[in-house]
Amino acid sequence: MDALPTGTIERLGPALRRLLAPNPSPFTYTGTQTYLVGARDVAVIDPGPDDPGHVERLLAAVAPLGVAAIVCTHTHRDHSPASRALQAATGAPIVGCAPLVLDDEGPRADEAFDRDYRPDRILADGERIEGDGWTLEAVATPGHTSNHLCFAWDGALFSGDHVMGWSTSVVAPPDGDMAAYMASLDKLLARPERVYYPTHGPAIEDAHAHVRRLVAHRREREAQILGRIEAGEGRIPAIVADLYRDVDPRLHPAAERSVLAHLIDLAARGLVREEGGQWTRAA
Repeated sequence: MDALPTGTIERLGPALRRLLAPNPSPFTYTGTQTYLVGARDVAVIDPGPDDPGHVERLLAAVAPLGVAAIVCTHTHRDHSPASRALQAATGAPIVGCAPLVLDDEGPRADEAFDRDYRPDRILADGERIEGDGWTLEAVATPGHTSNHLCFAWDGALFSGDHVMGWSTSVVAPPDGDMAAYMASLDKLLARPERVYYPTHGPAIEDAHAHVRRLVAHRREREAQILGRIEAGEGRIPAIVADLYRDVDPRLHPAAERSVLAHLIDLAARGLVREEGGQWTRAA
């Protein structure tokens, strides 16, 4: 794995820099990686958490460059909150993903979401933003969250949390959707980008092979869940305790949400049903 030094601007290419925030955790790996795209008047992709030290280092990094756009892939609190301090200091617009999705029951979100995110411009699939010598194309990739966007640039893709270099993405209902996540993976396989820059973990050099492995993993997990249900183990905590026995227990609550996402997808396809928290094969 390539080195990921916290708080240090790394030059990955003539028009690409990276800054790692000091927020490592079982969910963020080594922390949130903020990318600066362009030689000057840059796009800042996923400015990161509301951490004063990280914001200070980010402002120092962009001071000699200028900022044309503050770009967010989605609104989890490790990705978008620093956009506000960066905007206050630079005046650059916040663009990218939509804010929280609302439905009849209120926000389709949990405590991980940045509820104060307010973009100046929401990008739809295929829309582009441009700066001095750079262009970013929005690629809608719902699944991890309903508002998730990736961004294509110069043969590469900034993949946010949709495709990461160290782990699979958590898909947590009600906002996370497994069917949408799988469709978004298929969408990326049809695109030309071969190098991905995720917000957590190292660059992914053979991106299509990596995505195919993610698809195979999810299909294998789906089959394992069905196997546990057919064996009479129809409650989610028991399924997680069995299938994720080698995973850090701190991640088990997130695993329960991903198992639920699989079950919701399976139910929509008529393969399982639920009654009183117990899942069984559909008749």
